[in-house]
Amino acid sequence: MPDTYDILVIGAGPGGYVAAIRAAQLGFKTAVIDREHLGGICLNWGCIPTKALLRTAEIYHYMQHAGDYGLSAEKVGYDTAAIVKRSRGVSARLNGGVGMLLKKNKVDVIWGEGTIEAAPKGDQPGTVTVKETTRAPAPKGALAAGLYAARHIIVATGARPRAIPGIEPDKKQIWTYYEAMVPETMPKSLLVMGSGAIGIEFASFYRTMGAEVTVIELLPQILPVEDAEIAGLARKRFEKQGIKILTGAKVTKVQKAEGSVTATIETGDGKTQELSAEKLISAVGVVGNIEGIGLDRLGVTIERGIVVTDGLGRTNVPGVYAIGDVAGPPMLAHKAEHEGVLCVETIKGLHTHAMDKAKIPGCTYCQPQIASVGLTEAKAKELGFSVKVGRFPFAGNGKAIALGEPDGLVKTIFDANTGQLLGAHMVGAEVTELIQGYVVAMNLETTEEDLMHTVFPHPTLSEMMHESVLDAYGRVIHS
Repeated sequence: MPDTYDILVIGAGPGGYVAAIRAAQLGFKTAVIDREHLGGICLNWGCIPTKALLRTAEIYHYMQHAGDYGLSAEKVGYDTAAIVKRSRGVSARLNGGVGMLLKKNKVDVIWGEGTIEAAPKGDQPGTVTVKETTRAPAPKGALAAGLYAARHIIVATGARPRAIPGIEPDKKQIWTYYEAMVPETMPKSLLVMGSGAIGIEFASFYRTMGAEVTVIELLPQILPVEDAEIAGLARKRFEKQGIKILTGAKVTKVQKAEGSVTATIETGDGKTQELSAEKLISAVGVVGNIEGIGLDRLGVTIERGIVVTDGLGRTNVPGVYAIGDVAGPPMLAHKAEHEGVLCVETIKGLHTHAMDKAKIPGCTYCQPQIASVGLTEAKAKELGFSVKVGRFPFAGNGKAIALGEPDGLVKTIFDANTGQLLGAHMVGAEVTELIQGYVVAMNLETTEEDLMHTVFPHPTLSEMMHESVLDAYGRVIHS
């Protein structure tokens, strides 16, 4: 029988490695299994490298508009290979950082593909078989494939891009986010299927770098999870930048030719049209990695492709847990990290409570940025709340004007009866950094009175957060 771990985590993404570190902090003998890269999709092929690309696009945009700031910049151009190299370098640096954190906390790394052979039962630990992988070389110091045992097994295997039958990615002309992050050359034209965060971020990046971009969205609204007013303002900005947007439209067929793809698009009125471009990015969501782990054999409940948990990571099979994307939406790295901590602290017997998903912020790092937390205005009304809504435009903020970023809006939604902050939604420069102020306020059950009596520094973009609250109650100063 192999040495027994207290906690064995399958998957070293944001949820998995954070769970492993927290477990080690709590005194558990811990190991994490991975088959490809420490830090998971987020760090290696998602959140982090895309932000590096978008930062490049942002600077390129400002260089092209240097004259607006009293500066001059001539013959502004770019090197695609250098852009990609920088993005991959950022990921590599953080990947190494995760390895150092695991080592520092004395978490063993086991390299390979893990499958649960038996769940823990009573005093008998569960077992996991780890098979060798050819996906990537093992990091220095990693343990080899083999049989491992643990008293608690946490599944944190993440998700992968969803494929539409008949429009499967081929890595050449039909891309997922993997290929979109490492182009050999910048395409001159691009179709983006799906207008969630992934689709819109890539549409924004490639448009800024000069591509002709068309976004096709099945639903009536782009950024479907966002407040309709905010999404509408974002759409106007995207269209002003030259991004073409088709909503209520569905790609029914894709034909590939040498150097191009042609998509047949059906609109809500039953009409069809064909659009051609060099590449097509499929950004129609992700699906959990539930296959090949042994979950079905163990009898773990799975619904709609995700593992069902009790909100604290526990599945219906004692000793087996699930966190992160594989445990369902919202499929965000920060949700996975927090779930990992909750799961491990529950195992330890600490006082925990299930995460309130309504208080998880969402951010889209396009140009302009979009950020939100809580209920949209429509959802609040649907749930029966009597609401007070405050708005404040970037055009009324001194810092925004000084930055040359006068386009945007901060919107707040309150329960008219109690003053509870129900939701906050923003579009504009740096709102992904601002949203956390409202997240903290919601978690502290702050009321409108608390926010109105809070002193915000001047001159900052955060003053708009204050003004939006004041506007909801007829006390706005600068509008």
